[in-house]
Amino acid sequence: MAAHDVPATALAARRERVRAAIGDGVLLLAAAPERVRSNDVHYPYRQDSDFGYVTGFPEADAVCLLAGGAEPAYVLFVEPNDEQRTIWVGARAGTEGAVERYGADAAYPLADLEKELARWLGKTERVYLALAREDALAARLLAAVRRAQAERPRSGRGPVAIHDAGSVLHELRLVKEPDELALMRQAIDIACEAHREAMRAARPGMREYEVQALVDYTFRRRGAAGPAYPSIVAGGANATILHYIDNTAPLAAGDLLLIDAGAEFAGYCADVTRTFPVGARFEGARRACYEAVLAAQQAAIAAARPGATLDELHAIAVRTLTERLVDLRLLEGPVDDAVAQETYKRFYMHRTSHWLGRDVHDVGRYRVDDAPRRLAPGMVFTVEPGLYVPGTAEVPAEFRGIGIRIEDDVLITDDGCEVLSAAAPKTTADVEALRAAAA
Repeated sequence: MAAHDVPATALAARRERVRAAIGDGVLLLAAAPERVRSNDVHYPYRQDSDFGYVTGFPEADAVCLLAGGAEPAYVLFVEPNDEQRTIWVGARAGTEGAVERYGADAAYPLADLEKELARWLGKTERVYLALAREDALAARLLAAVRRAQAERPRSGRGPVAIHDAGSVLHELRLVKEPDELALMRQAIDIACEAHREAMRAARPGMREYEVQALVDYTFRRRGAAGPAYPSIVAGGANATILHYIDNTAPLAAGDLLLIDAGAEFAGYCADVTRTFPVGARFEGARRACYEAVLAAQQAAIAAARPGATLDELHAIAVRTLTERLVDLRLLEGPVDDAVAQETYKRFYMHRTSHWLGRDVHDVGRYRVDDAPRRLAPGMVFTVEPGLYVPGTAEVPAEFRGIGIRIEDDVLITDDGCEVLSAAAPKTTADVEALRAAAA
């Protein structure tokens, strides 16, 4: 196990919490499959988030079994080591490594999956599966459960209910453990350094992909696996496209540059966005728009505390931004009407926050008992209001083509919140100081 992975003791404690949650049920998880990029070339492998959360096991072609009321309680089915494969791509953990290095109580070759599963499936009435998975290995698990169900009329035992594994795992994943937070802090720290490097380096005439190359290089240089999602580097009007990833256009003096880029470190994600001038200073309408978005973000973050909801934070961001847009005459007032009629959605059409963790848009319900979920210590989420004025908008010319988003990663603490991404400058003074030093 690498030094930056979750410790084996923490993983074992996590599995015990999962076992407690499933009672006498059985939980089955399949590792992520390898994905073909083209012909015989695969995409870089990335483990399934739930599978990695429970096992820490990094290989494809593996199955995890957790039995709530039986022993052995934690079983891995894996591919055995193979001499020829080792020559080409390195050794597998194999069944011995699954026990010795990854803490399994028992391990079997994946080829024996169906034969060995019958022992557990024949004794439980409840099975937990990742129901959204449609790959071959997930299909094998579902077929095995169905065979066990078919035996129930004769044996009197076996599954009668299949539950979504996410109903247990995703609620646990929503509140981050100390070891998880340590890895998230590292991912976010790396992302913040990359944003600072981009602020120092960007110049008129550079291409967006040159800045992207610097950002992604910084991720790898600092030990991250790479970007947690395709990095967005959007100059000028390209920033009005929410998920712009072409990253090919030249940067122009007088424009703003929006960078939405987060590192992935040891399976955990950062998600940070900054917008700054391609020149040395925010000017005119761009400055006014930037200050409007920043005010909305700061107001939402100030309200983040235990017991608040993401809906409340969104409402605060919307109202603050709408007030500024009415002042700028981009929206017609009064403010109450603009909020109630949602006219602000012409320029701000997405939500303010999403969960963050092993996935960029992480798991966990946003509503509980048909009400917005209350924030609690250990939850991590983004706060990312934006303003997007298309070049075709019927507004004064100086506002057309302005796209701004400011995004931070926020942790709920016992008495408030902590902005984990504070190391990336965002006030106009701090951004301009960095840009001046770069000139």
